[in-house]
Amino acid sequence: MKEEQEQKNSRRALFTGSFDPITNGHLDLIRRAAPMFDELVVGVIVNPQKHSLFTTEEREELIRLVTADIPHVQVDRFSGLLADYVNEQGFCAVIRGLRNSTDFNYEISMDHMNARLFDRAETIYLMADPAYGFLSSTMAKEVVSLGGNGEGLVPDAVLRAMKAKFHQN
Repeated sequence: MKEEQEQKNSRRALFTGSFDPITNGHLDLIRRAAPMFDELVVGVIVNPQKHSLFTTEEREELIRLVTADIPHVQVDRFSGLLADYVNEQGFCAVIRGLRNSTDFNYEISMDHMNARLFDRAETIYLMADPAYGFLSSTMAKEVVSLGGNGEGLVPDAVLRAMKAKFHQN
């Protein structure tokens, strides 16, 4: 009972994505959101239908590596309905990044649905740093897979892992 009460009173937030791979834009949002909460969980979405460059385990490990210096950041994975995970884990907030109006138009519909499904969580939007407003995991993968310079798009450790993956194929 006491543990349930502590969980309800904690300020735990969730930042979700496929993170295939985690980009410097993601990392910037994590760094900015983490101080706002007692704990920030980076939740890797598991979608078996989606073909990913990195396995779920590899994505989790890369996120742990690049967030190791950020206090109160944890990494977890989940599948299924976001609202189920949010409610089961007792998060008070879900962090979402917005790069442009396309992101906003997509997110507003999701927000309205989640408002009906979340027990108590609020969705909090952070605007992307202009330096990363163009950046997506898909774009980073395309640049690196075609031999382009991926520096600055993803953390150095992730870039090395991407290059290793693309040279395997």
